[in-house]
Amino acid sequence: MRVLVTGATGFVGRHLIRVLAQAGDEPIAAGGPGDLACDLTLDLRDAASVAAAVRTARPEAVVHLAGMAFVPAATRDPLQAYDVNGLGTVRVLEAVRALGTPIRVLVVSSAEVYGLQRPERMPLDETTPLRPANPYAASKVAAEAAAQAWVASYGLDVMIARPFNHIGPGQAVDFVVPSFASRLAAIAAGAPSVLEVGNLEAERDFLDVRDVVEAYRALLVHGRAGEMYNISGGSAVAIREVLRQLITLARVPVEVRNDPARMRPSDLPRLIGDASRLRAATGWAPRISLATSLADVYAEARERVAQA
Repeated sequence: MRVLVTGATGFVGRHLIRVLAQAGDEPIAAGGPGDLACDLTLDLRDAASVAAAVRTARPEAVVHLAGMAFVPAATRDPLQAYDVNGLGTVRVLEAVRALGTPIRVLVVSSAEVYGLQRPERMPLDETTPLRPANPYAASKVAAEAAAQAWVASYGLDVMIARPFNHIGPGQAVDFVVPSFASRLAAIAAGAPSVLEVGNLEAERDFLDVRDVVEAYRALLVHGRAGEMYNISGGSAVAIREVLRQLITLARVPVEVRNDPARMRPSDLPRLIGDASRLRAATGWAPRISLATSLADVYAEARERVAQA
């Protein structure tokens, strides 16, 4: 299968390219302007750029990963988030439609679309009403709405994935787990042993990115047009526990201090997903433990510090 991957050099994209190649597919890597590591350049803000990339690739399938992925960045610039995540998805769908050939599309959304939910609703399934609580989540709801509309109006073969929090090697240090790991690795190398943190009480359904990309590939083969699929583990871990495990890995004394500047006003207290629909369609289940994921993230952080 010839698969165009947008955002191919990002955290998730690099892992997905590897999985597709190992499965015998032909991945075509599309990155942003100036990304020389990709086969094609694609600017989600420019319809002509998107159309040209899709025409050149002539894919049998598209996994649309590219977009603004960092919640605080979307909160600072909501118009950009909507242009890239919402309208960017429309531009991809229109480019696919213009080819006039059967192309399977997986639009990657986010569990953030569920927003603030009552504890008794957990774990959340795909029928849960969406309650986006920040501009990033709202921009992903817009992308999902476009995907559903293009299925209904034009008959496109489009599915939606809603991954819950995923971590693993290669994630930017802007995100909470690699941020903790990087600062602990620096402390282990001699930096001051103070770690400033935000909300440690939030609970998240963590997955390893390597499991998540296996789910994406499985959906390309077995998913159904018009459906949305949670990608989740079904249980939650508090950020405090994640930090505790990382401190244990680092084997250093640390003073943990609360930093009000690191608190998000719309931080979701708890997010757990039900992936029954995905399992029924594909047989997928996560294989990599949280302990393994954290060990790999910390090892990568140690390597970065050693090379600095």
